[in-house]
Amino acid sequence: MLRICSLKLLTSVKGDGDTVSFIEDFYYGNIEPQELSAELSTKLKKKLNKLTEKEEQLTAKLNGEEKELFLNYVSTYTGFSTTSNADSFISGFRLGARFTYDTFIDDMKGRI
Repeated sequence: MLRICSLKLLTSVKGDGDTVSFIEDFYYGNIEPQELSAELSTKLKKKLNKLTEKEEQLTAKLNGEEKELFLNYVSTYTGFSTTSNADSFISGFRLGARFTYDTFIDDMKGRI
């Protein structure tokens, strides 16, 4: 699987030695945007660890209805966060596509 850790990885190699384009790898599901999140910066990892620690502490102190309400809140927030991250990814992808279009296609309209 291709992992995007730097911009130099624009192609990868199949098992038989053939190179594959970035877009082809993406099409076949070898690039998963969610995995990019797994490459968290140290600063972000620390914040995520603190958040997880606080959630565990709070869950341990709550009982009954309060615990159920809190866990429901966490689940709802996770759903919101996932949807928000997907929306940000889509918006960023579209913006990048528009930059590419403007750079390579729109600029050529006046020259043809």
